[in-house]
Amino acid sequence: MPPQRRAATTGPQFLQVQTTTDSRAEAVELAQAAVEARLAACAQVAGPIASTYWWEDGLERAEEWLIMLKLPADRFDDLAEFLAERHSYDDPEIIATPIVAGSQSYLDWVAEETRRGD
Repeated sequence: MPPQRRAATTGPQFLQVQTTTDSRAEAVELAQAAVEARLAACAQVAGPIASTYWWEDGLERAEEWLIMLKLPADRFDDLAEFLAERHSYDDPEIIATPIVAGSQSYLDWVAEETRRGD
C-alpha cells in the first residue's frame, strides 16, 4: 500500500486575504502588484460577484470583483497597508481567513515566494 499523504496542519501561520473592487481592471492590477511586491505568493481574481451591503444609510447592490491572496500571516500588516494605499474605495474590505491545513509543499512555496529578495 502506498504511503498516505497527510495535510500539513498549521496555526495561523498562513492566511487567505480577500478584498473586492468595482472593476476587473483594478482587481487584476491590485493582485499583480501585491504578488510582484512579494506580499502574497499568489492571487486569484473572481467575478463578477453580486454584493449587497449598507452604505451611507442605504442598502446597496453592486457588481464587484473578488481578489483572494495567499500569504504567511506575518505579511498581513504590510499587505493590508499596501492594499489600502492603492485601493479606489474609501474603506475597502480587507479581511483575512486563517489557512488551517494545506499541503506542506504548497505552504512551503507560499513562504518561499514571499521571502525572495528579503
